[in-house]
Amino acid sequence: MPDRNAAIWYARDGYDPASGGLNGRRVAGASFLKGFFRHADVTEYVSITIGEKSAKEFLSQKTSHNTSLPYRAVFENDLTKLHPVGTIYYPAPNIAEQLWRRQAYGMQHHSICGITHTTATQAIMRGILDLRAGPQAPWDGIICTSHAVHAATLRNIEIADEFLRARFGTVPPRPQMPVIPLGINCDDFTHDPAARAALRKRMGWAKSDIAVVTISRLLPYGKFDPGPLFIALQQAQTALGRKRRLHFIACGLYGDRHSENVFNDCAKALMPDVSFHHLPGDDPVARKQTLSGGDIFAFPIDNVQETFGLAPIEGMAAGLPVVVSDWDGMRDTVTHDVGFRAPSYFASAHATQPEAKGYLSGSLSYAQYGNRLSMVTEISIAKMTEAFVTLASDHALRQKMGKAAQARAEQIYDWRVVVPQMQDFWQELAAIRKSAVKTMAPTNRVNPVGALPGDLFSSYPTGRYDRDNVRIVWTGRTEQLANLFKIRRFAQIGQPAEKRETLTRIADALARHGAKGITINGLATAEKLNPNTVERSVLFFLKYALATSAPGINAPKDKPIG
Repeated sequence: MPDRNAAIWYARDGYDPASGGLNGRRVAGASFLKGFFRHADVTEYVSITIGEKSAKEFLSQKTSHNTSLPYRAVFENDLTKLHPVGTIYYPAPNIAEQLWRRQAYGMQHHSICGITHTTATQAIMRGILDLRAGPQAPWDGIICTSHAVHAATLRNIEIADEFLRARFGTVPPRPQMPVIPLGINCDDFTHDPAARAALRKRMGWAKSDIAVVTISRLLPYGKFDPGPLFIALQQAQTALGRKRRLHFIACGLYGDRHSENVFNDCAKALMPDVSFHHLPGDDPVARKQTLSGGDIFAFPIDNVQETFGLAPIEGMAAGLPVVVSDWDGMRDTVTHDVGFRAPSYFASAHATQPEAKGYLSGSLSYAQYGNRLSMVTEISIAKMTEAFVTLASDHALRQKMGKAAQARAEQIYDWRVVVPQMQDFWQELAAIRKSAVKTMAPTNRVNPVGALPGDLFSSYPTGRYDRDNVRIVWTGRTEQLANLFKIRRFAQIGQPAEKRETLTRIADALARHGAKGITINGLATAEKLNPNTVERSVLFFLKYALATSAPGINAPKDKPIG
């Protein structure tokens, strides 16, 4: 059923951690594609791309997942070919740009569905205002991956609406905003006894030693401050005494040398009795050994950059009990039967005024903004310590929680379960759109953020050529056209107004009409060409004296000077 399908807006940056850099958004994108190809109940796959290169990359992704369903590529500049699919899935919450692109086709042409990842950036916050001021309809939606990010996004919309209502007196209906979690492919994280044995043998750990592990971007100003975690681990080691030896593995990529120094220096100073190890997060073997070799998964997020937290779900799928901060998405994912959530405390609204002003003015970078807010976020060290001591002391509890965690991951967060929820939502958007089409007035398709240059700048030139009356005569030679293209270096700039092959074709067509010439529309009809393409090409020929308008016939009227 087309209404349960969505065309996937695809660009490598949103789906390929290997080439774009390892971060949560790209990891989630790659995981989603794999889950979509495996579990979506559709009759075809459709991509929306800027050009052929990205379409071929999407096809390669499809092929790599061994799916035999047909594939259809639709290009972003021609969405008339989208149907019968009626929804575009865009892998970010900032869908305002997509709304404006839709304007050329009418608001009722299709729905647009975004999804939350990081929502703390200036671009996203400003994007919510753009969304509410733009051509957004109630058949558009933003999937919120946690109840916390739903509340934050809703608050952002409320603030935007307060401004728009005060200024203009009204606001449009809001987008649909269901809470649907991110998913993972659980079988990618199955516990591997051989990987566990290999890691623990290499580390020289005793069977009774406890490994606390995390998989994360190691970015203290953009993910989590390791200091409180390391203090809690040291206090836990002190409480455990000689009964259990604790070790900590951070599997991930350091954001920079500063981040590496922070982790190393904090480990040395704050948990001298707990060994610290770093494994590369872009190495699949290291990731597998981390999850299989660990006994407890830790994810003490204290940064507004986070919205969901995929990593704890991966730890749960590997059968590990988890210790996390009681922060945003983890409040949904980590229940009392699978681990512990340490309480977190944040500064009051007015106390964060310096960060709001500094980030808006540009005096604070995004890294500084996140770092400062992390500095005024507390995670209960006492509760983290208690959680680590409890789990490290009780093998049976670790096994019980790990088993429950694995079951929860498979039952709630596997793409097998999540993709159908997304399809249900796309079908809901289609139903809203189709019921509204019958009653809504026609859309004004003039786009205020993408006006046609020929309209916007119509006051600049002396005039325009009449497509039906001005006759164009070719006076040049094909080799002149090729030479002009070369010396003017249009190809080097990229994306010329018309390709040289197109210009050559139209030049040859003009030449066939000889000294009498032919009108722009006449040539388009005779040669079965797009009149816009003919007009653009003719203007280029006239610009470089490769053609003339027929003598005395309907030349553009001069405007008065002064």
